[in-house]
Parts: sequence; C-alpha cells; structure tokens
Amino acid sequence: MSDWFEVNLSGEAAASQWGNNALLSFQENGATVHASELRRVQQAGRRLRSQGIMAVQLGSSFADQELQWAFAEGFMSTLGGEQIRWAGESQELDARFKVARWVRDITNKGPEQKSPQVLASEAASFISAIGGDKVSYKMISGEALKDAGWTGLYNVGRGSIRPPVMLVLDYNPGGEDTPVSAALVGKGIVFDSGGYSLKASEGMLYMKADMGGAAMVTGGLALSILRGLDKRVRLILCCAENLVSGNAYKLGDILTYKNGTTVEVVNTDAEGRLVLADGLLVAGESGAPLIIDAATLTGAAMTAVGSHYNALFALDKDIAGQVNAIASAENEPAWPLPLEPFHQFECPSNYADTANSRPMKGGGTGGASNAAGFLSRFVRDNGKGWVHLDLAACFNNSENSLWAAGGTARGIRTIARSLTDLG
Repeated sequence: MSDWFEVNLSGEAAASQWGNNALLSFQENGATVHASELRRVQQAGRRLRSQGIMAVQLGSSFADQELQWAFAEGFMSTLGGEQIRWAGESQELDARFKVARWVRDITNKGPEQKSPQVLASEAASFISAIGGDKVSYKMISGEALKDAGWTGLYNVGRGSIRPPVMLVLDYNPGGEDTPVSAALVGKGIVFDSGGYSLKASEGMLYMKADMGGAAMVTGGLALSILRGLDKRVRLILCCAENLVSGNAYKLGDILTYKNGTTVEVVNTDAEGRLVLADGLLVAGESGAPLIIDAATLTGAAMTAVGSHYNALFALDKDIAGQVNAIASAENEPAWPLPLEPFHQFECPSNYADTANSRPMKGGGTGGASNAAGFLSRFVRDNGKGWVHLDLAACFNNSENSLWAAGGTARGIRTIARSLTDLG
C-alpha cells in the first residue's frame, strides 16, 4: 500500500452513509472532498491533517491551483513534517509552500529560540539562499543603534540582555546604480512582555508571535524572488525583546527621532510603532516609491476585522486601493480602515510632539487608526506610496476548522505581488 494518501475533489454530494452534507468521504488509502469553495476545501485539508495523515497526493480533479493551495493551507500543521504532491508540477505552489512553511516555523518558535540576532540572521540567510549573490545586508546592534540615532529600536530593546538588531538587506538583481523600487519594513518583536506596562499572563503567552510582521515581509520578498522579481528591494527588520529590567525604557521617557520628532512614552506596550518608526525612516532614505510595513501592531485591528482579514491603512488612497485589490486577487483578504492626516494628532502629549499612544487600555477608541497615524509621521511625501498592514490574520492562538495553531503566513502573496506589480 502506498504511503501517499490520495485526495480527490468532487462537486457531487457524498453518499448518504457519510452523513448529510458530508465534506469528506473515504476510500481505501484515499478520500474525496465534496466541495468547490476555497474555505470548505481548506477545512478538508485541516480535518485530514488533524487525523494524523502526513503525506497526500492531490488527484487530477484538483485542476485549479487556488483549490490546491486552499487545501495546503489547511493541511499544514503547527510542527510541520507534512508532504503534499500537487496535481501536476507547479513551481508557484512549490514556492508558496517553501515560503509559507518558513514563515510559520519562524513565527512558531519559542522566544528563547529566536533572539533579535537569531531572527535577523535567519531572515538574512533565508533570503540569501534564494537570492544568491543578488543579496547583501548589514546588521546594526545594541549600542551602535543608539550611536546611529535609531532611538525607537534601541530604547525598546535595551531592557533585554539580548540586544536589539536592525537588519537592512538589499536585493539587487541589477547594477550598483539601480534605484530601489520598493522597501519593506517589518516589526520583529521576538517577545513582548509589555515592558513596565506589563501584560497579563494570558495576554503574554502568545507574544513569541509579535515578530509576525518581520516574518511576513521576509516571506513576501522571498516569494517574489522565487516568482522572478527583477526589481531592487530593500528589506528592513526591526528586531528586539520588550522586557522589564533596571535598564528598560520607562513611561514618561521622551524619545527624539532622526527626523526631529519627539515622542513621549505613555505605554511601553505600544512598542511596535516605536521600532517601526525607525524602520520607516530607513525606508524613506532609500528613495523607494513604494513602502510597505507589516506588523502585529494592535488588538484594535483584530477587534475591527477579526482574524480572517488583515487591516490596511494608507494616506495615499490610490495605493490603498491597488494593494487591497491585489490582496483580493491573491485570496488573502484585507480590509481598509480609516487613516487621515488628523490621526497624527490623536495621541497628544504635553511634553513632546506626540505620545506613542493614549494613556488608557488598548489606546482607547480608534486605536488601530491612531497607531497608523503615529507611523505616518515617519514617512516622506505625506505618505505617498506608503501602505501599513496591521496583521490581524497572521496568527491563531489555537487550532480551528481552517488553521493549525500558530502562524498562518497570510499576507506573503499580497506583499510578493505588490512588489512585482507596484514597485
């Protein structure tokens, strides 16, 4: 008997012995999925993997690539090890699987396994293995960040004995003078205790995934390269641990950024926007006409759109519409939330140009838009060409009918296609 479990697709209802409206029916060493809608096919993949099946061969009835990928998203598990043979050779599906598996695995690692240095190094190694000699990078760490003026990342990370790291990676398939077409910025908080604005235990448990933005932009670049990206892209990861110690930053601190903006810290648990601000300034220095940042930034975004969508923000409504259309075309739903110039001023401070939040639980009403407004202070040209993704759909605390527990990699396709279509 073959070790490969064959799965086929049928638009017909299952025989009555399998129950009314049964999603699956079974044969010797195989099963049939009785569905044609992506969500239901993904549920079938999840159900079969949950039954301990490790290796599947998708039959020729899986002619549609998107149906194959929906099955794969459900079939991928938290710990990995599963194998899928597609219904015919597909470089695209191979690329998606390779990248999604990496994004899930790095997101699911425990915090002790991925210091800021490890996260930055693994991201650089992953891209280098795919991009070869087209890739170069540098890392700035610890006190060197302070000396260079990257105040947000330095201060958020200085409470840990494992220093913060900024990765600046360049993918350049052209000549030395090739302009940068796009810049990607990722929040890489490898563990978030909340700092002195300490999280409750149940809220802290899953904070190993607070580097989901860094994983997502790395995965997006990797997938785009595997798809044949011929444009120059800058990748900036802002990696740190937000911990409590005698050296940790404190409420009431005033941070002065390289663009002159002063920020009062009123919540040390609103750290993601502080590190992203530095990354956005680096992205602006590259001259890239397209800047995308991605972060597990606010609980407010999850409250607004749930865990099936990523929240999308932009002052540039044209670019917002284009990225939203790409997300829909790639079957990675996003939903635009409000962002206007006045959102810059929704976190006022008596002591600085702005506070990093409002001094209340969750940052108060409109928290996701206010966080995006804070970030908009650090992009050039009044936000032209800049998109902020608040990744509400990149991680699940527990298994559900569609996803294994942990990272989902939902967003890599949107970022990859944005680089090729818009950069």
